Amino acid sequence: MAKTQGQSTKSKAAPVLLSGGNPQIAKGDGDAPVQAYISAMPGWKRRLGERLDALIERNVPDVRKAVRWNSPFYGIEGQGWFVSFHVFNRYLKVTFFSGISLQPIPPGGTAKSKDVRWIDIREGQFDEARMADWVKQAAALPGWIP
Repeated sequence: MAKTQGQSTKSKAAPVLLSGGNPQIAKGDGDAPVQAYISAMPGWKRRLGERLDALIERNVPDVRKAVRWNSPFYGIEGQGWFVSFHVFNRYLKVTFFSGISLQPIPPGGTAKSKDVRWIDIREGQFDEARMADWVKQAAALPGWIP
């Protein structure tokens, strides 16, 4: 195909979806890489990602965002990361790094997960009020500092 004036020879390829449909997004700080991740999420999970991102921003106005390990991370400057999410085939996993301290405690966890707890959200199962409460609680706790 011939290049016409104003066209670039480089095209932006869509992000690769890894196993489970998780978008492969380069590590980065700020809102832009998080929005790139969310826009690459497949199907109903994209809408859920948009809702989660907006819910976190609404409830934690000074939130810090980044993409690490192909997942959006949310934290407070100087306190570490308090929540992240990750795409799987049939659900979106929302992980709270100090989840053992939340009330009620999110259902996911193992003996090896220590303080970390999570919830797997399947299509049509998003409890926005519960998630907002957990996000507010988690943001007030010391976060995870890798």
